[in-house]
Amino acid sequence: MPSAYQSCTLCPRQCHANRVDGQTGYCGETDQCRIGAILPHFGEEPCISGRRGSGTFFFSGCSCGCFFCQNHQISHEHIGRLFTDEELYQSAVSLIGEGVHNLNFVTPDHWWPHLQRLCKRLRDNGFDIPFLWNSSGYSLAAAVREQCRLIDIFLPDFKFADPELAQRCMGDAHYPEIALDALKAAVDALGFLRPFDPDGDITASRGVMVRHLVLPGQKDNSLKVLDLLADHFGPSMPISVMNQFIPVPACHERHFLDNRLAQEDYAAVCRHIVELGFIHAFIQPESGDDAFMPDFTRERPFEGNPLK
Repeated sequence: MPSAYQSCTLCPRQCHANRVDGQTGYCGETDQCRIGAILPHFGEEPCISGRRGSGTFFFSGCSCGCFFCQNHQISHEHIGRLFTDEELYQSAVSLIGEGVHNLNFVTPDHWWPHLQRLCKRLRDNGFDIPFLWNSSGYSLAAAVREQCRLIDIFLPDFKFADPELAQRCMGDAHYPEIALDALKAAVDALGFLRPFDPDGDITASRGVMVRHLVLPGQKDNSLKVLDLLADHFGPSMPISVMNQFIPVPACHERHFLDNRLAQEDYAAVCRHIVELGFIHAFIQPESGDDAFMPDFTRERPFEGNPLK
């Protein structure tokens, strides 16, 4: 059976790169799995990080490719080292041994064959820890339906409701409809995130929660994202609306999104959350925590994570 990495169609880019022969796809990666960091992470929402952290794999490369990516060192610069299947498995077992609440796969779409093998092996060996798919939202609905057979929690972004903004930021004006179809597939398969404990005393075990990062000067896009989610899924959809944008070098190079978010814009977005009646919503009253802006060149990429 040919590898899914041959003539790769794992993501909406459908670039057909032969990653087995060393070609890099749109994601910038071959079929050799590259990871920027593996660690218990405490920077997720409380119901994900809990008290002992989320066992997080920060994969290199990205099929979405937003120029403003907060993880640009791994998504664009491909910082990381190569892992065999055995090393990937042993890393997962080690994290589980540290007591993490879930295994959290960040930017995973273009590594699905590796993760499919990993998740099946863990389940076959009796590990029942939740598997979490932490993605850009730019996913194929058919792929999501397949992934939902193994993945317990979907945590996709919904970045853009404005096609022109999507085109400018990641090169595909179809992002809104693609992300919506993928989100519908995940909700149909898994339902909404549960339990939803805002204090993190009980961590989530199954379901879908949507994240949205409010971008500077793009308040209207955020309001449209909230309208879209409310229209299609109702106010019971769990959401996390983030106030933690930090301009990366590419923002300054393009002279676009090169400021921090205005707090009055974030406040307007939060008011709209209330107006639409969302029941389960995480917000950030402060402007994020710079200690969770990663530097993947360091041994500890996130200063905000506790020392062991």
